[in-house]
Amino acid sequence: MPEPVEGFSKLSKEEKIRWIAEQYTEDPEACIALLKTYWNTDGRLQRLHDEFIENTLTNYYLPFGIAPNFLIDGKLYALPMAIEESSVVAAASKAAKFWLTRGGFTTKVLGTEKIGQVHFIYEGDPARLGEFITSITPLFFEETRPITKNMVARGGGIKKIELRDKTSALDHYYQLHCTFETLDAMGANFINSCLEQFARTLRREAISSDILEDGERNIEVVMSILSNYVPQCLVRAEVSCKVEELGADTGISPQEFADKLVRAVAIANAEPYRAVTHNKGIMNGIDAVVLATGNDFRAVEAGIHAYASRQGAYKSLTQAEIRDGVFRFWIEIPIALGTVGGLTTLHPLVKLALEILQHPSAKELMGIVAVAGLAQNFAAVQSLVTTGIQQGHMKMHLLNILNQMGATEEEKKQLVEYFKKHSATHNAVVEALEKLRESS
Repeated sequence: MPEPVEGFSKLSKEEKIRWIAEQYTEDPEACIALLKTYWNTDGRLQRLHDEFIENTLTNYYLPFGIAPNFLIDGKLYALPMAIEESSVVAAASKAAKFWLTRGGFTTKVLGTEKIGQVHFIYEGDPARLGEFITSITPLFFEETRPITKNMVARGGGIKKIELRDKTSALDHYYQLHCTFETLDAMGANFINSCLEQFARTLRREAISSDILEDGERNIEVVMSILSNYVPQCLVRAEVSCKVEELGADTGISPQEFADKLVRAVAIANAEPYRAVTHNKGIMNGIDAVVLATGNDFRAVEAGIHAYASRQGAYKSLTQAEIRDGVFRFWIEIPIALGTVGGLTTLHPLVKLALEILQHPSAKELMGIVAVAGLAQNFAAVQSLVTTGIQQGHMKMHLLNILNQMGATEEEKKQLVEYFKKHSATHNAVVEALEKLRESS
């Protein structure tokens, strides 16, 4: 049984590796060799990666791919995508090619405000609290000026501070609900620094307030933190074309194809079980670009899924309609991204990804990411309502299966050719490989 460890973070990298290998693996020497295999040969670069997080042992690789031919707002892009799932990059590329000759994708940023909150407990008269907050609001701005000075100079900063009474949800619970503009920075550290200063100002001023009465001045600040739900930081991406232009490579008529797409999205709006998988496919595209550009995909996921539930039930993030002979397909998502700060200036592949995207602003990146999600969803729904999802997915998964079975390069070559004309189920791949080996 493994023993607890004291001061693990203070051990050297070699000592950490030795400890984890000896305590938790069956073959410690093989474990150590494997971990070191993934070290970068450039020592300086490896140290950079080691310092991204604590207790780093090695690097964990994900494929870094490119989905080309995205025409977005009249500009041609190749989208960098970091993801492990088979078929995602291929599906995005297929959708990009489909819409390239149909006007491409259009985007519109509907808002860029981000949210932070100071959560506190106040036992007293709500009216006096409101008067007190109004009286000290100028201090909130004044005492955060050292934090906001540079952001304000660039056109950002604190936009609004309001008191919200949440006592209907929790006894004595109130919050300062604050909006921020952080421009090309994601802004988490900026927002949290401002919020923590708001909390210090709130506590100090309450103690000496002549507006609040005895028993009301001891305000308890529970926490001060940004929110990853950003419904005012919103972007829309859309494609549209005449219905008769939809028919290529679908195997059914353009009108039937359009009708099926609209119905599929309607089902995702009506059925949460379907909506979750529908939206997961959207996030395949979104997360891949978010990760490649060094942004926080967990924050993006949380905020977007909350948005999908904003009407009281979990629904599709995409919408589709046919009107006056025109098919429209669009997505609207809240997403807070940055193109400066954090990993964007440290991680070499993140810097390269942003260069490939032609150094986008945060607003431009919002549109690009939304397009990635829309493209992924279009490709998935197209497959679902025509050939079925497994045909394309299993063919992309073919190499993974063959690698698991130890296929040689020649065997891979022959079987890839074979499965261009046959269904690539797992059992079919196993049987085909066995037959190939028996005949050789």
